[in-house]
Amino acid sequence: MKQQIVHIHGGEAFSTYEMYLERLRTMEISDPLGLESPRKGWSKSMGEVLGDDFEVYRPSMPSHNNAKYEEWKIWFERYFGFLHDGVILIGHSQGGEFLYRYLSENQLPVAVRGLITVGAPAYKDDFGEEDGGDFHFKPDLVKDISNTIKDIHLFHSKDDDIVPFSHAERLQELLPAAHMHIFEDRGHFLQETFPELLDLLKKMA
Repeated sequence: MKQQIVHIHGGEAFSTYEMYLERLRTMEISDPLGLESPRKGWSKSMGEVLGDDFEVYRPSMPSHNNAKYEEWKIWFERYFGFLHDGVILIGHSQGGEFLYRYLSENQLPVAVRGLITVGAPAYKDDFGEEDGGDFHFKPDLVKDISNTIKDIHLFHSKDDDIVPFSHAERLQELLPAAHMHIFEDRGHFLQETFPELLDLLKKMA
């Protein structure tokens, strides 16, 4: 049976609609002619690099530029019919925050082998004109995740300019049994390759 992986990407979320409108008014238009090729991040090649022993699901979460937790929850649950026991969950940035909230409030119908978050927020903050909206979790509930998921890994870089390293420190406080993977120069992990994560997935499988 193939090792299943579900990867939840990041996005932007706002506490108020006016915050979102202000973001639209002020955000830089970096490619007005639409000539740039879509960025190929590490998650897009993950299935190909890991090989035939893995099955990687990459849901395209709704409205990622103005995300709402309830919409993501509904779409995430639509994938449950494809999953079997032993799945590994990966959340990047807001995707990690989403998984923390979901797992602290709900139980998947299948057993989760491991949880990996990359550059995930841990509390409400100013993330450059957005604040995480309604994705924030209750700290007391998140502590209980380690009761059902024994293998938890936190990846964060000290030079992350989107989600400060203090968020990783807070997550480590809430989940002291989690394995912390600290980097100095990966920013928000937007590179095309992520060999350390791939090595970890192979060990967990």
